[in-house]
Amino acid sequence: MKTRAKVSLRDFFDGSALPSLILIIALVAGGVPLAAQSFAVEETTVADVHAAFESGDLTCEGLVESYLARIDAYDQQGPRLNSIAVVNPRALEEARALDAAFASGGLTGRLHCIPVLLKDQVETSDMPTTYGSALFAGYMSERDGTIVTRMKEAGALIIAKTNMGEFASRYVGSGFGIIRNAYDPGRNPSGSSGGTGSGVAANLGLIGIGEDTGGSIRGPAAVASLVGLRPTLPLVSRFGMMPANPTTDTMGPMTRTVMDAAILLDVIAGYDPNDPVTAYSVGQVPDSYAAGLDAGALAGARIGVIREPMDRSVDTTSEGFQQVRARMEAAIGALRDLGAEVFDVTIPGIERVSTIFGANSYETEEVTDAYLAELRDPPYRTLASILLSGRVNPWRAAGMADLLGKTTRDPGYLEYLLDREQVRTDVIATMAEHDLDAFVYATFDHPPAAIADDVETNPAPNDRYALGDNRSLSPLTGFPALTVPAGFTDDGLPVGLEFLGRPFTEAMLLGFGYAYEQATNHRRPPPTAPPLGR
Repeated sequence: MKTRAKVSLRDFFDGSALPSLILIIALVAGGVPLAAQSFAVEETTVADVHAAFESGDLTCEGLVESYLARIDAYDQQGPRLNSIAVVNPRALEEARALDAAFASGGLTGRLHCIPVLLKDQVETSDMPTTYGSALFAGYMSERDGTIVTRMKEAGALIIAKTNMGEFASRYVGSGFGIIRNAYDPGRNPSGSSGGTGSGVAANLGLIGIGEDTGGSIRGPAAVASLVGLRPTLPLVSRFGMMPANPTTDTMGPMTRTVMDAAILLDVIAGYDPNDPVTAYSVGQVPDSYAAGLDAGALAGARIGVIREPMDRSVDTTSEGFQQVRARMEAAIGALRDLGAEVFDVTIPGIERVSTIFGANSYETEEVTDAYLAELRDPPYRTLASILLSGRVNPWRAAGMADLLGKTTRDPGYLEYLLDREQVRTDVIATMAEHDLDAFVYATFDHPPAAIADDVETNPAPNDRYALGDNRSLSPLTGFPALTVPAGFTDDGLPVGLEFLGRPFTEAMLLGFGYAYEQATNHRRPPPTAPPLGR
């Protein structure tokens, strides 16, 4: 990469100077390549890119150069999103190889030359895997996670690993610092897949992969005007991913459109012997999630609205809550207009969902130590040694301390499992009682809060992180959930609408999301990352 231009955030919002500034950034950072000048990468889709390859209007090398220029201009310069952990140093070399393959035989797969932003929780054989921590700086495991192998086999190009909350929690870590929200860099991007969320939202890559233990796909997607899918737990292999709680850990797409999420799911879903739980997905995966998308999918659907906040700390009289509620009412109206039967429902014990989910501190140490034991010469081999290093972000260290010395043989774990099973029963019984296809609710009942000044130094920063959080229902039940853009608050902050269905109903949920998306077109890019000069 060439030397980055020094540009302040303040300059970006001087409207009179913006065109000249963009041109300066483009020239100093290397500009937009001639090969891609006629093709706008901003808000493009998999289908758009492949059509441009077929027509000869675009090369893989030109496409990748354009994304690299945007990463250079907006991730460490301009708004300083800090969403990227490491750029693939061989990205252009791989792009040229894909161009050669295309010239000799056409598209190499469903994701031919699609630049992917991959959360740095997942191993890559040719790039470091750091888990957002300085403790693993430069660490090479020399193997690919299954999800990486499948994307590469489909022709994808991993353009960068994304910054993440340290060891998969929140939005800051000792490795790369604070990730910033692309729509307001002073606010948090949710976590822990915030780097993928901000990066895909700002068009620094075409599609992204996040990991979701308790909401880390859907949270960043909701606050970044993205589509985020948490699949049914056994649908996508976790092999090659550092675990947290294996009974709730999963990975999934983070994209700007439902169609691209479906295409990506087509590639990554299915049985993997390296993650035996995925055997439950056999016979549950359709021929294609993407091929089944229908703009009329909501006609006749029965949707139950969950209005009761699952975060009991949210102030329902606050301006933030009221702004999100207004967007939700508009979304419910749109669902009805699209032919769905929509009505309010109450799930027994819904107010305890977040508390029950948070009670599971029993799985992490055992599975983390087992995972580290399988790695090739890791710098740390146990969760305890990681914590004792004294280098973990203070907030994350405080949380990790609560995980030590606990096992799944502790009596408290049985209590957690019993409570979790009761929630599952109550959810599925409510669906049966009302003959529901899905539930719908706000991913967050409140916009993301401001980043605290001491978030990198204080073990208890007052940043009101995850205020209004409704994400725990999906991981606690193991049922799939899809977040889609539902518009913006008066302050220009994205709001996410979440659908939750029975196990292995991803095709249905994607259909609902697609119908809603096509009718509302709420997605819009952040003003902090405009097109570079062409």
